[in-house]
Amino acid sequence: MPNLRARLLSWYDREGRDLPWRHARDPYAIWVSEVMLQQTRVDTVIPYYERFLAKFPTARALAEADEDEVLAQWSGLGYYRRARLLHQGVREVVAHYGGAVPEDPTERRGLPGVGRYTAGAIGSIAFNREEPVVDGNVSRVLCRLFGIDTPLGSAATTRRLWEEAERLVVGRRPGDFNQALMELGATICTPRSPRCSDCPAAEECESMGSEDATRLPIKARKKPPKHVALVMVVATSGRGVDRRVWLVKGDGALFGGLWGLPSAEHDPRDALRRAGLEARLKPGAPERIKHVLTHRQLDVAVHRATGVRATPSASAKPFDPRALGELGISTLTRKALEKGDLALSEALLG
Repeated sequence: MPNLRARLLSWYDREGRDLPWRHARDPYAIWVSEVMLQQTRVDTVIPYYERFLAKFPTARALAEADEDEVLAQWSGLGYYRRARLLHQGVREVVAHYGGAVPEDPTERRGLPGVGRYTAGAIGSIAFNREEPVVDGNVSRVLCRLFGIDTPLGSAATTRRLWEEAERLVVGRRPGDFNQALMELGATICTPRSPRCSDCPAAEECESMGSEDATRLPIKARKKPPKHVALVMVVATSGRGVDRRVWLVKGDGALFGGLWGLPSAEHDPRDALRRAGLEARLKPGAPERIKHVLTHRQLDVAVHRATGVRATPSASAKPFDPRALGELGISTLTRKALEKGDLALSEALLG
């Protein structure tokens, strides 16, 4: 479809948003942006991307950082497994490729956390290679463009989408073409109320002018989120400027690798015991938080405890509240700290 490619590239040159990663050709910077953009809105990603690259401007700088430093920069962005896999992948690039992201697609896909999409984005944008990409926006565009009416996620749909993307990317400016497809899905061919009259692909689109423009793509049936009840304990020791809040290292269940509050399913005493802490629980009803994750809806009871007696370890440590901003902590932990203790809330905000 040479005419489609030409029209999409021309439209992208005129209408593409001015996003910071679109000025980059460094494969490392593109890798960072693509990982951050997975399941996350562009407006949310921009400040994280800029801070992350300011802190870790090169692959070697990221590889030399410890995990806590990396997760601190990722804190609040969510899906923390992405950060850990990016960190592992970059360390492998430094160890085996001298700090240069490999141009060979097979080598790229062998890196931790680099699947077909991420490899294709890096290959096409950074190396100008004719490598396809298929993400949520591209899937929607292609399903409508070619009238693909099998459910997303099925083997048949996945195979067809990658075949079409591989066919379309062949030609000049493959990186810009891939970004044009993604931009089209983000700004014109949107999930609801697509702006078909403004679409540069309207002439070739099988769904143009029909109900398929909103019916497609066919979504796989989602399971309802699982409701989970948790208790979390804001446990402190010391007073005044010597006051410390005790945090534990995540075990991988929800927020692996992050520092968080002692938690358990039902009993705050069990949460303290599992963290290896002895403390006095404060009387009174706990504060309540509702927090939604991709597949879970959490109902959290936040308790307070004081007078912690414990020996610091690699998995449980006391922290100065003023240093919490330098740690990798989840949004849920931040909410619980703010809800459970006014002084800690002020420290987090200040």
